[in-house]
Amino acid sequence: MSERSIRLSRERIQVQWAERGYSCDLWVDPPGTVWADFIKDENQLLLVLDGTLMLELMGRVVRMGPGDEVMIPSCVRHTVRNLGEGTVRWLCGHQRMHEASG
Repeated sequence: MSERSIRLSRERIQVQWAERGYSCDLWVDPPGTVWADFIKDENQLLLVLDGTLMLELMGRVVRMGPGDEVMIPSCVRHTVRNLGEGTVRWLCGHQRMHEASG
């Protein structure tokens, strides 16, 4: 585990995201994992703890590494891929519905 990933603790980010109205779930994906063509009814946050992800959304491809955070707007089709040789640890948060409307 790198020094930067140690500073990126799930617990710290979970508190920060909760203050912003988001959940915080840990995903651990081995090489080759693809989550294709997802569309959610709420905004999402993605943050990489370890490894590299490729995120495809709105006609763009974004390479994400440790500490990179992206907000995916609601109703936007997106795909997340682990194209690296190692396991990727990343966080995904969904905006709580009462936060989105208020």
